[in-house]
Amino acid sequence: MSARPTFRVIDTGLRQGRQNIAFDQAMIDAHKDDIIPDTIRFIHFRPVALLGRHQALSQEIRQEECAKRGIEVGRRITGGGAIYLDEGQLGWSLVFSRKILGTTDLGAVAKMICEAVALGLSKLGVEAHYRPRNDIEVEGQKISGTGGFFDGDTLIYQGTVLVDLNPEKMFAALNVAKAKLERKALDNAANRVTCLRALLGDKTPDMETVQTALTQGFAERLGLNPVLGEITNAEEQGAIEHFEEEIGTDEFVAEIDDPARESGVLCGTYTGAGGTVNAFVRLEGARNERLREVLFTGDFFVTPPRIIYDLEASLRRVPVDEIGPHIAAFFQAANASMLSATPDDFARAINAAVK
Repeated sequence: MSARPTFRVIDTGLRQGRQNIAFDQAMIDAHKDDIIPDTIRFIHFRPVALLGRHQALSQEIRQEECAKRGIEVGRRITGGGAIYLDEGQLGWSLVFSRKILGTTDLGAVAKMICEAVALGLSKLGVEAHYRPRNDIEVEGQKISGTGGFFDGDTLIYQGTVLVDLNPEKMFAALNVAKAKLERKALDNAANRVTCLRALLGDKTPDMETVQTALTQGFAERLGLNPVLGEITNAEEQGAIEHFEEEIGTDEFVAEIDDPARESGVLCGTYTGAGGTVNAFVRLEGARNERLREVLFTGDFFVTPPRIIYDLEASLRRVPVDEIGPHIAAFFQAANASMLSATPDDFARAINAAVK
């Protein structure tokens, strides 16, 4: 029987949202360069509204409300939807070699890690379960959301656990999409989420206890040997560089803002099992028969994230009646991995715009 792979366990303490995201990228870089071992990181946030990597700022975040309440706005390097985080939530992140779990399918990875988180939470006295595509729920309500991607041989997969929650503050910061509420058959977004405080009351454990339970869940479900470790200088310095050069800047956060406002842009949306895909399209040709430019936004997960930029570039000058076959061929050649989203979802979003 082979030995369990050892994972370093670190806690990076309370930081601003953009600082935490910059540390994520620094960990990926350090792991790819064999500077750090496979790692479980626990993360703590000052109040922040975080966009998913492919989301449009003005469509997802209530910026004036965030400014009034002192809530930072940032953008993640992973896909998915916008989230609000503060001291009442516990973040966790796994950065490790993709061969560890014996699969390179992102959906299979998500299932295994979500089951590990659910196992850890169950040790605290709640009946937590994995809910496809990438959530953990208790009694039908979401208590943890997750997401990640491959970067070469390195996988980052991360999520949050709602330990305590102020729904009023959370939903004041976020624009909750109407399509999401309709898809979940909910009248109020707050009804979809719960937290340990709501479930356990005065028996709610402290953060250290929650971290211990999650570590045990990772160890048992994923077959790991977790060992407490130290943060390296390479990670701290890399995080500072990424923060100053890109992730901490307003330009990065507003990289995708509100494309629908631009002149001549057609807008289309498709919501499927894999999330919502928005397509912003400009056409060209005497009869507007070709794509001139396409921008995708949404809460979908595609790995690696930069594949979306390659897809957008490949669609330039593609005839409108060849959109579906082109996108299908692109994803097949790119060998991309997606969580429930399909190539057809992107084609449907474009077709909704041009028709």
